[in-house]
Amino acid sequence: MPLHWFNRLGLSAAILMLPALTLTERWQPPATAQESSLSGQLLIAAADMFDPRFARTVILMVRHDRNGAFGIIVNRPVGERPWSALLHAIGDSATTVEGNVRIFYGGPVQLDAGFVIHSPDYHRAETIDIGGMFAMTSNRDVIRDIATKQGPAKSLIAFGYAGWAPGQLEGEIARRAWSTAPADTKTVFDEDRDKVWDDATAHRTQDL
Repeated sequence: MPLHWFNRLGLSAAILMLPALTLTERWQPPATAQESSLSGQLLIAAADMFDPRFARTVILMVRHDRNGAFGIIVNRPVGERPWSALLHAIGDSATTVEGNVRIFYGGPVQLDAGFVIHSPDYHRAETIDIGGMFAMTSNRDVIRDIATKQGPAKSLIAFGYAGWAPGQLEGEIARRAWSTAPADTKTVFDEDRDKVWDDATAHRTQDL
C-alpha cells in the first residue's frame, strides 16, 4: 500500500498548482506478473504533449496489463527537504540524519501517497519487482533504511503516480501521445533531470 506522508512535508503547494485530474478508474495491482507488457520500460511524452501534468515527462512503468497501467514520473523533482523532516513526517523522530533528500512529482493521481523506486538489491514483503532491473517499495521502513544508509544502492522518492484505466494507455499510444524506450539505471537515477527527456527520446523504440 502507498505510504501517506506527503502533506506533512510542506510540498503540497508546489504540486497542487498543477491542474486537477478527472479520474475514470484507479490502478489496481495485476493478478499475475506475466500479464505485464510495458512493465520496466520508459514511457516518453511526445514533443507536442501540452498537458502540463505530462509535458516532457518520462515515466517508469511499474505495471501494464488488462487491469490498466501504473507508472512513476522520474524527471519532475519538486524540491528538497531535510531528511529529519521526512523522518518526522513518517513518525520517526528518534533517528537523527543530516542532509537533504530530493522529492519528485510521481504523477497526478493520489498526490498524498509516497512511492520509492529503487534498485533491486533491496527487498521487503511489499516490494514490487519491475522488470528485474528496478523495484518499488512503499512503506516507512524503506525510508528509514535509505536515510541510515541501509537501504538500496539507488532510489527515487516520489509522491503521486500516473494511472490509466484498461485500454486507455493503448489508445493514447495509438494516437502517438507516447513512445517507449528501454529503461536503464542511469536514466532513472543518475542523469541530470533536465536531460532525461532528451536522452530517453533519443533511445525510443517503435511505438506499440
